[in-house]
Amino acid sequence: MIVTPKKFLGQHFLKDLNIARSIAESLEITKPTKVLEIGPGMGVLTQFLLQNENIDLQVVELDRESVAYLQENFPALEGRIIEGDFLKMDLSKLYGEGDLFVIGNYPYNISSQIFFKVLANRDHIPVCSGMIQKEVAERIAAAPGTKAYGILSVLLQAFYDIEYLFTVHEYVFDPPPKVKSAVIRMKRNSVSKLDCDETLFAQVVKTGFNQRRKMMRNSLQPILGKDNPVYQLPLFTKRPEQLSVAEFVELTNIVAKNKVP
Repeated sequence: MIVTPKKFLGQHFLKDLNIARSIAESLEITKPTKVLEIGPGMGVLTQFLLQNENIDLQVVELDRESVAYLQENFPALEGRIIEGDFLKMDLSKLYGEGDLFVIGNYPYNISSQIFFKVLANRDHIPVCSGMIQKEVAERIAAAPGTKAYGILSVLLQAFYDIEYLFTVHEYVFDPPPKVKSAVIRMKRNSVSKLDCDETLFAQVVKTGFNQRRKMMRNSLQPILGKDNPVYQLPLFTKRPEQLSVAEFVELTNIVAKNKVP
């Protein structure tokens, strides 16, 4: 039985076993750990995760054909396959308060949504690694002042240290995607809570980058009004890609005190 890659699910099956092994090892697991693999497909990554005796593995797969393949070819996964959509899973209900490591060759079309769900469950997900589109990986790992730096960069880097591990070329997939891929690793940092209103922080970040060519004093007018005196402060003369996470926190606190009722 062979699984047919489905375009609507963004399936591109990795063929290179050395790359799959490197992705599995990116979790750096050396003690008993619960791991959830997202979108295992035909198990190219799964097989290496199962080889690590410290990994208590579950997989979540939306594609019924892939589920049938995994059931037939990986008896060790009996009782460990969740047939469903990761984006709709209640992770706290399934895993309780313990730590959960997340890994996968993530579908390109929902990778950003996957990382936002990881972010929402950050208190229980200390490590998340895997393969995504190279352009998205570069955005997540981008430093302030670079072209790739954006919403994903700021929101994820606020709570995770990001490592861009390596690039993966198109020809190691079936079918080959039209873009290059990359493997990243996110490790939870020491920030338990931002020193600002976190909902407003996300709003300020998104509002700024939605008009990334403008200075913050222009892009934040919907929140602060047209002639707010705080626009004279240095932070408001910068464009969003010039601001670090700490500066966005500072900016959020200023906005909170001066926003239009």
